[in-house]
Amino acid sequence: MPVKSHSALPPASAPALACSSDIKLSTIGARAWLVEAPGGFDLPAQRRIWSLARLLHADEAIEALIPGVTNLLVLFRHIPADENAVRMQLHAAWDQAQAISPQGKLIEIPVHYGGEHATDLEAVCRHTGLSPRDVVRLHHQSEYTVFALGSAPGFGYLHGLDPLLATPRKKVPSLSMLKGTVTIGGAQAGVSALTGPNGWNAIGFAELAVFDPLAASPALMAPGDRIRFLPQRIEL
Repeated sequence: MPVKSHSALPPASAPALACSSDIKLSTIGARAWLVEAPGGFDLPAQRRIWSLARLLHADEAIEALIPGVTNLLVLFRHIPADENAVRMQLHAAWDQAQAISPQGKLIEIPVHYGGEHATDLEAVCRHTGLSPRDVVRLHHQSEYTVFALGSAPGFGYLHGLDPLLATPRKKVPSLSMLKGTVTIGGAQAGVSALTGPNGWNAIGFAELAVFDPLAASPALMAPGDRIRFLPQRIEL
């Protein structure tokens, strides 16, 4: 399955141009429009975003389509002459978009839960009121879907975290979290792609590279892939 690098683009910095009960449209510069799906962080919204990208792919006026987490960045080749026409086009495409389920691959990731790299497991337990063993159990029992890639090369935003495990990102990030660290960030799960600063909560570690620039497909994950975490070792 071909892997494309996608970026999850936060819409907060974009001035709102149109908002309806269906989608919210904002501009990013002069040539790009951000389409935000209604509702929260859920799989039906993401599947419809993937469908919207597929519908717009044939438009020769569009240079690039970058799916994010329940949003789609649409980059036009030239500055659109008529903003109202763009709004109408994107709303019409959204109305046509039907949720699709990409046939992504299943990726199984062995995890060492706890231990020296699970530096935030205690904080997750305090926030959720769960025991370390329950955190591990709930985390590995779920199956996750890759919504988008972004933040760092190959980093996948994973949907499917048990709501009981949702823990806010840290106010003060870790300065040097190792690549391969298994994390929780709000309602999302992830595996750090690069060693460096990271505000997500570390609960385990996986000995794998989620990004290899020399590989034929540099990113291990792609949107639509399914992820299972397998307890290789539990050290609590």
